[in-house]
Amino acid sequence: MTDAALEAEALIERRGGAGVIVLNRPRALNALTLTMVRLMAAALDDWERDPRVTRIILRGAGERAFCAGGDIRHLYELGRAGDHAAQLTFWREEYQLNERIRTYPKPVVALIDGIVMGGGAGVSINASHRVAGERFVFAMPEVGIGFFPDVGGTYFLPRLARRAGVYFALTGLRASPGDALAFGLVQTFVPSARFGDLAAALEDDWPVDATLARSAADPEPSALMDEADGVEACFALPSRAAIVDALADAERRGFAFASPARAAMLEKSPTSQAIALRQMALGPSLDVHEAMRVEYRIVSRICRGHDFYEGVRALIVDKDNRPKWSAPPSSAELDGYFASIGAEELTFQVRSA
Repeated sequence: MTDAALEAEALIERRGGAGVIVLNRPRALNALTLTMVRLMAAALDDWERDPRVTRIILRGAGERAFCAGGDIRHLYELGRAGDHAAQLTFWREEYQLNERIRTYPKPVVALIDGIVMGGGAGVSINASHRVAGERFVFAMPEVGIGFFPDVGGTYFLPRLARRAGVYFALTGLRASPGDALAFGLVQTFVPSARFGDLAAALEDDWPVDATLARSAADPEPSALMDEADGVEACFALPSRAAIVDALADAERRGFAFASPARAAMLEKSPTSQAIALRQMALGPSLDVHEAMRVEYRIVSRICRGHDFYEGVRALIVDKDNRPKWSAPPSSAELDGYFASIGAEELTFQVRSA
């Protein structure tokens, strides 16, 4: 491999019948940049037209992460400098890539080992075939930095079983491989040691489903699924306050998930949680295109607000872990995050059938 390839933020190549994309910023936990988004989008365009490519494989370099999310520190700095246009260029193209992966006409296999959070979930959970390794750790932690569960979270989170997506959206807590399989984030578990062999097998033209089935194994059982009745009862409620109260009651009744979930919710931005709850209510009735448009409307307002910058400051920049959140939004203020942005609405490339 050349020095230039080693330094590339995403490695793009065809191997047999597979178009292979490797996110290649291991020292940054493969955090997503605009360069990576554009490299992936261009590769998917090329491979859609290439009859030699019958499936796509997505991987992350290194052993620690598939992708830990977008480069939040950079987006924070752009916003502090008032360069919202540059911020929105990243989010617009990221969301368009997420939609591209979700609707791609060839199988897209995400081999997810290590950390997968935020923007990394957008690249992987939107794939048609999602495989977790034993190092898999999923989270949508955005409400902890005054942001919201984007990258298609409006679409995929409310479709998870037993209101688990609402739980992940409002708490930012993590999912194990067993949780991911039980609730529908992934369809297959494969031990990390077999990922290399699986990737090589996927380069052949053998059907993707059959190849994955040959490598599949059983992860450690999901402790969260054992308490799914409690999760569903709490996170089906319509407001943050009602959920927090229900979690306190569930804790008194002996549900192990309830105390960490309640503590997590009380730390997070009330504005972000109000937005996330509205997303989870709207999401089941939206197709992926409209879900992404909703997210772009929200981010267009979030990037000009307070809590995102305060959350990143407290957790990532100053690391004092003492954010001063805005007061919970009124109903009218919440509606404003979801209102049309007219000519600035997110669009998608129209492709022939």
